[in-house]
Order: sequence, then C-alpha cells, then structure tokens
Amino acid sequence: MFGRSPKVRVEVAAKTDQGRTRDHNEDRFLVADLTRNSAAPPLQPDVRPHEIGPRGTLLVVADGMGGAAAGELASQMATDTIYAHLAKTWHDDDATPQRFAYRLKEAVEVANASIHAHARAHPEVRGMGTTTTAAGVLDDHLYLTQVGDSRAYLIRGGEAHQLTKDQSLMQRLVEAGELTEEEAAQSERRNIILQALGPDPKVKVDLTHQQLRRGDILVLCSDGLSGQVKKEEIARIVTSAPDLASAADKLIALANERGGPDNITVVVARFDGEGLRFSGSGTPEDVGHQVYPLIDTETSTEPVPVYKGSRPPVPRSQDARNRTRTIVLGALAVLAALAWYLTRAK
Repeated sequence: MFGRSPKVRVEVAAKTDQGRTRDHNEDRFLVADLTRNSAAPPLQPDVRPHEIGPRGTLLVVADGMGGAAAGELASQMATDTIYAHLAKTWHDDDATPQRFAYRLKEAVEVANASIHAHARAHPEVRGMGTTTTAAGVLDDHLYLTQVGDSRAYLIRGGEAHQLTKDQSLMQRLVEAGELTEEEAAQSERRNIILQALGPDPKVKVDLTHQQLRRGDILVLCSDGLSGQVKKEEIARIVTSAPDLASAADKLIALANERGGPDNITVVVARFDGEGLRFSGSGTPEDVGHQVYPLIDTETSTEPVPVYKGSRPPVPRSQDARNRTRTIVLGALAVLAALAWYLTRAK
C-alpha cells in the first residue's frame, strides 16, 4: 500500500484547433491519471478535475510534421507511446521522484525509437516527426521533458514564466548573444528546430523540474499558440477567464485572430490542495528552466548522441506557401546556419 500524502488536486482543460491556413491538424494532446490508468483525449469528465494519486498525472502536447498524414501519425504515436510506456513500467516501480523522472524521460526516448522505426519500415512516411512537451506531476513536483519547440509556461501570481527552452536555431542565437528574444520572435527562421521525435534513431531529451505552489497554472502549447500570443497575454487571459475551458477557447481564438498560420493546441492545468504550499512561503522561489539531474543509477536509456554530420531537412508541410519548419540535425548544420546568419547580418 502507498503511504497517504497530503492532497494535491488538478483541474485541466485542453483544446486543439486546425488554425486558419492548414488543411488538417497534426497536433495532439493527452491528459492521463497514471494512478487509475485513465487517459484522454477526448478529455473525459473524470480527468478534467482529479486528485493526483500516488502514481501522478501526465500531460502531453505533440506537434507533428511531415506532409500528408505523416505528422498526424507521428504526434499520435508520441502521445500513445509515452502513455503506454508509463502505464506498463512505472506502475510497478518504487514510487520515488527519481524513478518517476527517469521513466518519463525513458518514455519519450522509446517514443522516438518507435516513430523512427515505423518511418524506416514505411517509406511513404519517411522523415515524419513531432515535437513533444510531456509534463509529469508527482506530489508537489512538476517534471518536464522537452524535444522541439512546443512550450510549457507556469503562471504564478499573474506572471508567466517559461519553463522549457526551445530546441531551435533562434534559441541558440539568443543564448549566444547574437539576437534578442524580440528579434528571434520576428525572424523568418524562427521555425527551424534542432530536434524532433522520429527523424533520428536517438534523441537528447531535456529533463527539467519545478516545485508547484497552490494556485499555480501550467500551460502547455504548440508553437501555433506561442508564435502568435505573447506569454504576458497568456497569463492575462488565463488568470482573468471565468474557467479553464474558457481560457483555452480565448487563447486559440486570439491566435486565429492573428492569422492562425499553424495548428493550435493548448493544455491548461490549475493546481490546488493542502499538499501544496502557498507561493512566497519558505525559501525564495526560483521559477524557470531548471535541469533535473538523474542520479547514476537512473541513467538515460539512450546515450547522448555524438553528431557527425547533417541530415536533409524534414519539411513540416508539403504546402510551400505555408510556413515550413525544418529539422536541422547535427552540429555541422547548426554551425552552417549560424555562419550564414552572421554573414548576412554584416
């Protein structure tokens, strides 16, 4: 039997939309109560509000790419595989934070291997891929796995904090001091990402964590939302809406008002309960991108890849008139793009 911890409750709303220019929706989301092995979509009434059990809760956003039905397939495989792997392996593990974080990261790596193997076996979907931001909640801690540029924001005290870092060329340039965040957001190359699930046999998963406080609101979204709506606007809409479902509707409506150039997906979760401390109590809070270190006995199932070259770009859509996201895999590709950008800047 599990020991009884103070209650942590979560209320969730989620919605996905095709947008204004895409001819189909390649985004997917998933919400799962891992204790009861209850998963959605569709977002079932018993999952929308629930008490987080001893096995935690899983929230996933996946943004597929690849032309035809390949992007839809990749994002669906990602959400299904991550959940299935956790349901199979985590349920019988010791319920420790380290083990939970390890299994969450492992599930993303397994999803990558599954998508890659499927694409190799089916040439008609070769090159398919998907971004994935998967959040696991256990007790009062949030664990995040990130591949690509879907995002996670934490709204606390009315202010939005970005918990994930985009695995993108523009993020690299910002970190190198070559661009400001504002310039990167306006760049025509803002959609170049450095990793996705599927195109390569191995992937490096960014694993981070955050301690939750009472009243915290987590927003997971594809770049169809974050590319059109600023984080300050996300915070304002979510905190002022009468309920989370209305907040999700308003966020998607605003992205569509601004052109809706991509599929739009958002998952909004509010946390409460006596198992959470109030914000501002105890030690000073550090909210943002915080790496979660796995101990030696909880290592990745996949070694960190050593890139030896570049691979051909993977188009996000076959419609050349629409925005194209390219997967740039390998250090040589990143360096080449950076050199080109700096040359043009001069």
